[in-house]
Amino acid sequence: MRQLFRNIVLISIGLIAGIAATIQFSATAQQGTSTLPLDELRTLSNVFGQIKREYVEPIDDKQLLTDAVKGMVSSLDPHSAYLDKKDFAEMQEQTAGKFAGLGIEITSEDGLVKVLNPIEGSPAAKAGLQAGDLITRLDDKPVRGMSLDKAVRTMRGTPGTKITLTIFRKSEERTFPVTITRAEIKVQSIRAKVVDNNIAWIRITSFQERTIPDLAKKLAELAAKDPNLKGLVLDLRNNGGGLLQGAVGVAAAFLPPGAVIVSTKGQAPDSRQVFNAVPAMY
Repeated sequence: MRQLFRNIVLISIGLIAGIAATIQFSATAQQGTSTLPLDELRTLSNVFGQIKREYVEPIDDKQLLTDAVKGMVSSLDPHSAYLDKKDFAEMQEQTAGKFAGLGIEITSEDGLVKVLNPIEGSPAAKAGLQAGDLITRLDDKPVRGMSLDKAVRTMRGTPGTKITLTIFRKSEERTFPVTITRAEIKVQSIRAKVVDNNIAWIRITSFQERTIPDLAKKLAELAAKDPNLKGLVLDLRNNGGGLLQGAVGVAAAFLPPGAVIVSTKGQAPDSRQVFNAVPAMY
């Protein structure tokens, strides 16, 4: 693929950075490494006990502790999250390019849910949602104070069922309701065509399991359609991220051999990695 497009001019016209990172924690105390903060854990235990005794409604122990862990992890940075078994299955479903819901990529902003990108052809896109829209209510539930995970679970559901989103569109300074019918979303992360003057256009909406082979297929199709291609526009606008390997593979297809694409680091030795542009990546 690199040989085929050796002389193509690559123009990148925007990328929302942020390859989603999932962090799994195992709290253990080991001699010679670190000790557990006993005073802080005692505070956690006291708060837990007070909630159990005095909160207005009974609280499930497991859910309360799970929410505490989620809050601890999400406070680290915008891209860290604790995933239980169900959440992890949902994430795998989405990165595989197939799930049931509205078809929007979202993030959190100022306590609300912000639309990053309505997936092309999805119920959300057909309903007119736009990148930058803020969701303030899901049916009768206010979004402010709701975790992003809960918002995602609320919007997903059985195909054919409906949900009403209350939208604030800053560009128009108005708030309005939108009722959307859930459907099975099959995400095509890559769209491509030849535009004017022998220029190819490829749009990548997210980085999924099949992004790299799909990119290779699209490039081959474009070359067969127009053997005189002079350049290529790689459109990454409103790309919400996805799998790190997918993003690395796309970059490796166009960068000089051996170029450093990205490096990762952390406290654990195996978290320190450098990804280079090598054929194995694509």
